[in-house]
Formats: sequence, C-alpha cells, structure tokens
Amino acid sequence: MESIAVAWGFNPEGGTINFSFSTQATHSSLYEYIQLIRGPRRPRDGFFFRAESYYNLATTIDELDSQPSFARPIIESYGGKSLHEQSHGESFFSTFIHRFGEKGLYILDEPEAALSPLRQMAMLTRIHELVLQNSQFIIATHSPILMAYPDSIIYNLKPDGIEVQVLEETDHYMIMKEFVNNKDRMLRELFEEA
Repeated sequence: MESIAVAWGFNPEGGTINFSFSTQATHSSLYEYIQLIRGPRRPRDGFFFRAESYYNLATTIDELDSQPSFARPIIESYGGKSLHEQSHGESFFSTFIHRFGEKGLYILDEPEAALSPLRQMAMLTRIHELVLQNSQFIIATHSPILMAYPDSIIYNLKPDGIEVQVLEETDHYMIMKEFVNNKDRMLRELFEEA
C-alpha cells in the first residue's frame, strides 16, 4: 500500500499529495519499481490513509494550525475538531466523512483498526456514496465487513504470488464465521492448547 501511495506522490506517512511531513523515513524503495498506468480520467482528490501513522498526521495538523496563517485551518477539512480531541475511531471516521470527496483515489491501509463492527458498516456506506461519485478505493484490510463491498476484487497476497479470492474463501471470513458459529468449541480448543 505504501509503495502504491508513494508512487502516486502521496506522503509515505499518510495524507494528501500536497500534505508533506516526516517523523521518520522508514518507507521502502519498492515504489521506485512500480509503474503506474493512468487512464484519461484523473482523480480530483486523494488520500493515503495509513492507520499506523495516523497519530502523526493528526499531530502535524494541530501543529500547522497553531501557527499564524492567513489560510483556512487544515482541521476544517476534517470536520473542524482536533483529531486528538476525538476517540481513535471517531477521528478515523471524521477523515472518511469530511476529508474524502468525489472523484478521488483513496488508498487505505487497515482503516478498520479503530472501528467497531457498526462503524465498519457505516464506512461501507461512505465508500458506496463515494464510489457512486466516481471515487476509487484500494484497501488493505483484515475486516470481512469491508471485504464484503459488492463487486470489489479481493487479492490475497501469498508467498508464492497473488490470487483473486471471493470473500467466503478468505481466511479472515472463515475464521470469523467459525468463531461466531462455534464460539464455545473454539474457546475450548484455544484454552486447551494454552
């Protein structure tokens, strides 16, 4: 995800193409070996959402907004309230609701990390609204809820290559289904091995 985002010109730590900050340069050079193929329709908006460095993004927004400026505060694009003054999940959701717009390219790396199952379903609704407005999403997720988006293509990255899967064949779906349908047996097995 990081390599695709950086090849597009996004900041490796997340944010928009025009939002550059760095807390530590730890990204790989894989982006140098990716060749992007662009169609005639260019995204009008975009965002690289990276769960692991989202805190750094929120901090940078607060820092930039605390400096004197004639520009509109950056936080207004995220709903107007500091992302640090919200719960982790609410701050994620504020970005999806307020910062994402039509005709965008959105690269999301584990966006479900702070979202409850109910919020993940609300995120599906938001994704659908934006897809209907000609936005495109590339998402790395462990969430069977997010993978359930209709007509999505699920790629499973394996040591021996990449394969396309249907939701019901993914490990995440099968494990979650087995646990929900057979909780007591699964807990017995887990605790017997411990």
